[in-house]
Amino acid sequence: MSARIAVYVQPRASRTQIAGRHGDAIRIRLAAPPVDNAANLALIEFIAERCGVGKRSVRIVAGASSRHKVLEVDGLTADEIATRLSARDTR
Repeated sequence: MSARIAVYVQPRASRTQIAGRHGDAIRIRLAAPPVDNAANLALIEFIAERCGVGKRSVRIVAGASSRHKVLEVDGLTADEIATRLSARDTR
């Protein structure tokens, strides 16, 4: 089982956090810069941590070089991902 989610990424933020919605996507601010794949790696690590899955269970399936991305998370349903990402940010 796997589910896909749309995200909108804002790199070079002061801290990594979920920042609400951007249309149908989840807006995520990343402290990492968009250089040498750093922002994509930080995004995968952040989503894996928030969803409680391993980093290998999270993949960017569309938009690797864009702010608009589609991620696929293995082992969770779309509802489970939404619940875990909407939980209050504790960072």
